[in-house]
Amino acid sequence: MARPDKAAAVAELKDKFQSSSAVVLTEYRGLTVAQLKTLRRSLGENAQYAVVKNTLTKIAANEAGITSLDDQFTGPTGAAFITGDPVESAKGLRDFAKDNPNLIIKGGVLDGKALSADEIKKLADLESREVLLSKLAGAFKGKQSQTASLFQALPSKFVRTAEALRVKLEEQGGAE
Repeated sequence: MARPDKAAAVAELKDKFQSSSAVVLTEYRGLTVAQLKTLRRSLGENAQYAVVKNTLTKIAANEAGITSLDDQFTGPTGAAFITGDPVESAKGLRDFAKDNPNLIIKGGVLDGKALSADEIKKLADLESREVLLSKLAGAFKGKQSQTASLFQALPSKFVRTAEALRVKLEEQGGAE
């Protein structure tokens, strides 16, 4: 039978897997405690970084229904549990890894879909959710303005054409 402390650790990790929108696994070999503290700050408010035990984390992930990470639980492993915008946290990980080559991004999972290290780096290259939404809103506003201009142009063009026709008819009537 499992020891109570290990069972509690598995339950806590399982809850983190289930409540997170994304989880990124890293290898932190060679990082100091101060560097890990800096890493935790660079992830943003919506992410928690924890050094985890491979066996317990693998069990917790499997219990949470995530089996795609099984081969990544080797070596010293740290997990970033992301509850908010995954782009912000992925950028934090990428930027920290650039400055600290000892941090290696192994892979992760986003909304139940497995991600490779390269896919996480591509995710980091995206703009934030707020920027993407504002660009979408701007595009909609631009299309609405074009549509409104089109609808305003039709009646005014009709009025100008009718006025030109009236003037032409007057000129023809006055010439005869």
